[in-house]
Amino acid sequence: MPVNIAIDGPAGAGKSTIAKAAAKALGYIYVDTGALYRAAALTMIENGISPSDRVSVAVKLSALPDGFFALKYIDGVQHVFAGGKDVSDKIRTPEVSMGASAVSAHPEMRKFLFDLQKKIAAENNIIMDGRDIGTVVLPDADVKIYLTASAEERAKRRLKELAEKPDCPSYEEVLADIKQRDYNDMHRDIAPLKQAEDAVVADTSNVNLDGAIKLVMDIISDKLAHK
Repeated sequence: MPVNIAIDGPAGAGKSTIAKAAAKALGYIYVDTGALYRAAALTMIENGISPSDRVSVAVKLSALPDGFFALKYIDGVQHVFAGGKDVSDKIRTPEVSMGASAVSAHPEMRKFLFDLQKKIAAENNIIMDGRDIGTVVLPDADVKIYLTASAEERAKRRLKELAEKPDCPSYEEVLADIKQRDYNDMHRDIAPLKQAEDAVVADTSNVNLDGAIKLVMDIISDKLAHK
């Protein structure tokens, strides 16, 4: 049976970076579910649809063919496709981030992507990160981790990522965005962000990236050793 590792947590906690590093170290496939929701949000935005408009989003989804959204691994690196186009770079903007939070609240969207996520997990040793992996998508995962950090620390990290952009927002704007996403993710009706009862909490507020990766790897090693 494939080994499934679920990593959940709020926006900006470092889930993608840490999960990607851990997957590489273990020789597992890394599955960034947030990228799928970002691709969906981008698709809506490019078609003039508000990601928060549930009815319009559902109508658009019903018109999309099977396999419209896909994850492909090129030289070991995950690429995100929408309608056959690689959108890996276009989905990393603040507008798409907020749109992803909005579309992920729609049950029609979650159902649309759920089967794809389950199929990947059933066929591979994977580390999958998101908001509801351990609670909804992979409730029987071998290892569950809730990765978090303070909102202030997450805002600092996000600002550092955006520093090279000409339209870089202020720290206050980034912090407000982080807090709003936290609220949206934790209070949505469908699969809200929360710690699974059997998840191990990994708080990275006071450690650097290498320390955070080691923390997660130690948790995984300990849990798998007891399986």
